[in-house]
Amino acid sequence: MIAFSEDILDRMRTREVTGVFHSRKALIDAAEELLVAGIDRADIDVSASVDELDRRLNYQSIPAADLTDMPITPRQSFLGIDDVQSAEAIAGSIAGCIAAIAVAATLVARGTEPLYVGILSILSGLIVGGIAVTRVRRRLYRERALGLEKQSEWQGLLIWVRVRSPEKEAEAQEILTRHAGQAVHVHEIDLASRSEDLPLHSLRVDPWLGNERLGRP
Repeated sequence: MIAFSEDILDRMRTREVTGVFHSRKALIDAAEELLVAGIDRADIDVSASVDELDRRLNYQSIPAADLTDMPITPRQSFLGIDDVQSAEAIAGSIAGCIAAIAVAATLVARGTEPLYVGILSILSGLIVGGIAVTRVRRRLYRERALGLEKQSEWQGLLIWVRVRSPEKEAEAQEILTRHAGQAVHVHEIDLASRSEDLPLHSLRVDPWLGNERLGRP
């Protein structure tokens, strides 16, 4: 029996172009070209991690080409390099500004000369911003690599592209095939959206909170 989470947020029927890759680079190149072709980033999903796949399918061995057509196959949104860079810029800017303001306020309260206030607050902002960028980069690159590990590459990396017109459907098939995608085809599928399928679902905003669901008796 196949086991999976009952934490369903929504259900929808969608039409997708799907395929299987045995090269991480080829899949990423195909996904990036789909974005350039006008496919919305939110309409591109890729394989979830091997552990999540095994858990969801109860450790059954199923060919990759068949997994693309199974509604319960775990997937995640494609995370492009520009997503990582944007998150780095935002995190670094916010953390750096907060640090600079805090240091400046502290130094002013102590009667420090304006020149030193400016220099120290800027240095503090740059240091804290750099630390924030490094931490966000490590976390997002780990998230980006999930499902695209060597083991997954050998078994077959999956991609799903939601399309809304015959033209985009044909274009998506052409792009996947040109980048060495296998078993490229179109299907209609009923998808159940779960909280664990959301990007960065494992990111805990408050480290003091546990894993228990809130708001339930």
